[in-house]
Amino acid sequence: MTRKIGIIGLGHVGATLLHDLIAGQVFDSYVVIDKDEKKVASDVLDMKDRVANTGYFADFVVNDYSALSDADIVVSSLGNILLQANAANSRFAELPFTSQEVKDVSKKLVASGFSGILIVITNPVDVITQLYQTYTGFPKEKIIGTGTLLDTARMKRAVGEKFGVSPVSVSGYNLGEHGNSQFTAWSQVRVNQTPIQQLLSTDELSQLADEARVGGHTVFFGKGYTNFAIAAAAKTLIEAVLSNSRVNLPVSHYLESFDTYIGYPALVGRNGIEDSVVLDLPKGERELLDRSAQIIRERVDIAKTGDSFQSWYAMVTY
Repeated sequence: MTRKIGIIGLGHVGATLLHDLIAGQVFDSYVVIDKDEKKVASDVLDMKDRVANTGYFADFVVNDYSALSDADIVVSSLGNILLQANAANSRFAELPFTSQEVKDVSKKLVASGFSGILIVITNPVDVITQLYQTYTGFPKEKIIGTGTLLDTARMKRAVGEKFGVSPVSVSGYNLGEHGNSQFTAWSQVRVNQTPIQQLLSTDELSQLADEARVGGHTVFFGKGYTNFAIAAAAKTLIEAVLSNSRVNLPVSHYLESFDTYIGYPALVGRNGIEDSVVLDLPKGERELLDRSAQIIRERVDIAKTGDSFQSWYAMVTY
């Protein structure tokens, strides 16, 4: 059976994801959409030349939303990185742009007849994932944001380096928004099955949490964008859907108790969010999660009501 994916937005992240999926021979057909027609045509030609060296067949369709009607998955990776450059300390910097783009893309997705799983990378990812669900009316479980999947990986990398072990020896999560109000749920983190709170002081844990939280900013300031790690996170999520693995991933999904999309562990499979994982969090971590959810809801309300950019910009940093 032919496997088809659509990628909307061929910037740094979208193009990297396209490359990673083709390198892994994950799909047979790729629908790529971008307003920069010259760039997207060039990317596709470059990919076709790459495929010609591998013996692997892949079909490409450019800027045709109707071709998404039978896609298994569509990925939203659209954005405007120049806006981020003006406020690199907050992923909400792109909201005035992306919140408007989502309206147009949602109409076209609905019109195409697409009924698969929508995966959202576009920042601010929790807000944008919520807006996609609002504007498309698609089932909540079929719209998933990458959430804190990347932030969790950054935490595991930092902890692994601290103890001189592989990140795969570290378990646990970063929770909340994919942004400044996220936090590491240290109550859930284990190093080789040992609770990390038995191994490090509060100050040491705080330093590691900061390193995980600002990891994206460090990369951004170094090269002006991020791409490799977030593309890998998206690929992990995509493969979980395709394989129906029902794997536990900290992704942005709708939690009724918070009435919004937020980064929190869930079982991901062919139907999207198969089930949410219940964590036993201490009071302090529950309060941090509540605060993060409140911030996401506030930004969603601003995007929906169309408040002035002046009101929004006053809330960019916190």
